[in-house]
Amino acid sequence: MNFREILARRAALELNDGEYVNLGFGVPTAVSNYVPEGVEVILQSENGCLLFGPTPKLGEQDADVGNAGGQPITLQPGASIFDSGVSFTIIRGGHVDATFLGALEVDQNGNIANWALPLAPGRYSPGPGGAMDLVTGARKVVAMLQHVDKKGTSKIKKNCTLPLTGAGVVDVIITDQAVFHVNAAGLVLKEIMAGSTVEDIRKITEAEFTVADDVCEFRLS
Repeated sequence: MNFREILARRAALELNDGEYVNLGFGVPTAVSNYVPEGVEVILQSENGCLLFGPTPKLGEQDADVGNAGGQPITLQPGASIFDSGVSFTIIRGGHVDATFLGALEVDQNGNIANWALPLAPGRYSPGPGGAMDLVTGARKVVAMLQHVDKKGTSKIKKNCTLPLTGAGVVDVIITDQAVFHVNAAGLVLKEIMAGSTVEDIRKITEAEFTVADDVCEFRLS
């Protein structure tokens, strides 16, 4: 199981019956494939879709219907397709219960940076997209990312080093190693990947955190 599947499976457990949920660009788009049985959610894509489902089988895709990453999706009965103006009215109007966003960095203050990789002085890529609207308009923000970068440096920071998408907006952080909840006091470690210990997580985490009394093994189902 690769890190994308790990993140998507765990993130899907944050879904609650009846919610309107936005799945952002990148890894979060895969969450639609792991919605728990018995949970009905209305999935929304910022590019203009409401009430979609999992990735279709090869040969069954419709090139005119895609998620935030342009990947094919299935439409559920009653689904709607509309322009981005309507989509962002839904988001900015406070009609989204939760948004799942990929992140480059998050920190112990609930800040998230997910849009700007420096290319040159004053130049960043790929751009903010709809994330800034989502972290403001959604009632719950779930950040999904690998715990460390390719050099082994923690992406869970004391303070984000990249330009912020939103300040103090993250509620839950899901990595391929752990799950943190964010509250007024900072990060609380809630789940640890099987085979790891609290001290293992501390070694790969720059941010400070406390440990929940009910900390448990990382859940995938």
